[in-house]
Amino acid sequence: MTAASQSSTTAEPPRRHGLWVPAVLRGRIPIATKLILGFLLVCVIVGVTFGVIGVHLIGGVIVSEAQEKVQTDLNAAREIYLAHLRRINDVVRFTGARFFLRDALVAGNIKQAAAELDKVRNREKLDVLTVTDGAGVVLLRTSESGGAGDSLRQNELVKAVLERMEPVAATVVLSGGDLRKENPALAEKARFKFVETPKARARQETEETAGMMLASAAPVKDLQGRLIGVVYGGVLVSRNFEIVDKIKQTVFQDIKYRGEDIGTATIFQDDLRICTNVHNADGSRAVGTRAAEDVYTHVVRQGRPWIGRAFVVNAWYITAYEPIRDLASNTVGMLYVGVREQKYTDTQVRATVVFLAITLAGGAISMAAFYFVSRNISNSIHKLVTASRDLAHGNFDARVEITSDDELHELADTFNFMATSLRKRDEKLKAFATKKIMESERLAVIGQLAAGVAHEMNNPLTGIVTYSHLLLENAKAENGSGELLRKIATQADRCRKIVRGLLDFSRQKKPEKRSCNLNQVIQECVSLLENQALFHNIVVEKQFQPDLPPAAADPAQIQQVFMNLIINAAEAMDGIGRLTMTTRLEPDGFVEVSIADSGHGISEENMERIFNPFFTTKEVGHGTGLGLAISFGIVKEHEGTISVESEEGKGATFTVRLPAQIEARV
Repeated sequence: MTAASQSSTTAEPPRRHGLWVPAVLRGRIPIATKLILGFLLVCVIVGVTFGVIGVHLIGGVIVSEAQEKVQTDLNAAREIYLAHLRRINDVVRFTGARFFLRDALVAGNIKQAAAELDKVRNREKLDVLTVTDGAGVVLLRTSESGGAGDSLRQNELVKAVLERMEPVAATVVLSGGDLRKENPALAEKARFKFVETPKARARQETEETAGMMLASAAPVKDLQGRLIGVVYGGVLVSRNFEIVDKIKQTVFQDIKYRGEDIGTATIFQDDLRICTNVHNADGSRAVGTRAAEDVYTHVVRQGRPWIGRAFVVNAWYITAYEPIRDLASNTVGMLYVGVREQKYTDTQVRATVVFLAITLAGGAISMAAFYFVSRNISNSIHKLVTASRDLAHGNFDARVEITSDDELHELADTFNFMATSLRKRDEKLKAFATKKIMESERLAVIGQLAAGVAHEMNNPLTGIVTYSHLLLENAKAENGSGELLRKIATQADRCRKIVRGLLDFSRQKKPEKRSCNLNQVIQECVSLLENQALFHNIVVEKQFQPDLPPAAADPAQIQQVFMNLIINAAEAMDGIGRLTMTTRLEPDGFVEVSIADSGHGISEENMERIFNPFFTTKEVGHGTGLGLAISFGIVKEHEGTISVESEEGKGATFTVRLPAQIEARV
């Protein structure tokens, strides 16, 4: 048994004046009761509401989804239609750019390109492929008519190319005469006798002789970029069922419903079906039939898409129409897709019956099941409450076991994870605190011991240094003892420096803060050091903020910090390089001083120890490792910070931040 379950079974029940009082009498309704009552209320409201408007909504949703689907189908149909137009445009454009056509036009002998152009027309299945000169006069037709000499300058695509000198592509409607010039067979293919169609608008005409084409025109230019001709090509849409059949196959996948195609597609010229897979009652394609008048008015005359229910030839469809426009954006036809309404009507009836049955059966079953569900939820919540109470009282071993695979199970897992994390964090905090206390005590003891040892060693070392130098002065050069005495004196001086550093580190005094101009302090440091041999080959660059406000600091102690950083930077560069010192006022009210060198930098493993006492990367005898530790302590006493940024081999930048004087920050 877990700690959580133990605490839940042994928890003291609520009492009033020492007596146990049931939850209901205390005015608190158990959550299980609330859930059951709430569910009963929901069942009643939902049952009544669904009974009144459910059936109506089902019909609306089904129709709405059908309209959304047919809109999506129309988008796909448009892409297929435009893909055919883009293919024709690519063929014509590439043909216009080919060298054999350019050379033939430049040579003035277009017939030498006739065979190649005929191959292009046959290979790409173009109905028209015509070449004109730079004025729009036909030089060659690859169709069976083969006529030439007439002008195509009034053709909107050819005219656009002559004006713009760039390829264009669009849907065009050519008159019967223009089609006959290209190929008499095309004129016959584009001819339709109107078939009487229910709900179509009244028209005086009885037949259509003009034809709709997907066409493109492209310029032919010589090597100097001058227009020397136009190539014009296209495919007649009339009775070309490739596009609509591809739409039906791609969008509707040739699915049938009750023996009929579920979806159809049509291309209209004006209101006339010139290309369709809608079928008449005898099974033939319904070419020559026309669109309903309301659809024609909305799409062709007003130029707006139509999404909705429409009568198509002999049945009702859920349809989508959109205008087909020519190069001048005039509406010349319509693109249509539609699905049979009967499928959605049957779906609506079935859905209504199933809905009512599910509503009645579901209400009865859910009433029985919800009681047990609510009890499980109530028990799980009770476990969570009990475990949370234990955790709040410091029992980090509290756990919750919930077997249900739901949000409460996730909540229990999260609670257990939180309890484990809190326990681990508590253990880490205790361990960290213990470690820090031990380190502080150890450092305090070491500090006291170091200060005592340094103090005790200072007097004897003074004697050693003094007498070693006296002996060195009196030593005779011939007996060789002078060199030994010199080494003793050098090492004694080094010991005295270490002792002095220890004393400085252990006796850091509180700073005597006053108004301090850091620009001036750094300038004084540079003046003291720039004449030393170490700085002769170092370029010192000063980037001081002229209006830098004073800092609240002890000038002597801060000068010690800057001297230490500048000397360290010079030594890191081995006396050759660039030393950059920058001062600025930060928006947070701190004065920031940066000292950057171009030296060898600091390795990543040494970055964390750089301010530790006695840590140094210098050779033995060239540093005590206390300079940065003392500087760190001084800056900390000034309520500031000191940090370092470095990349090995690319120098280092030490940044000191000190609070600006209070008056300066107001």
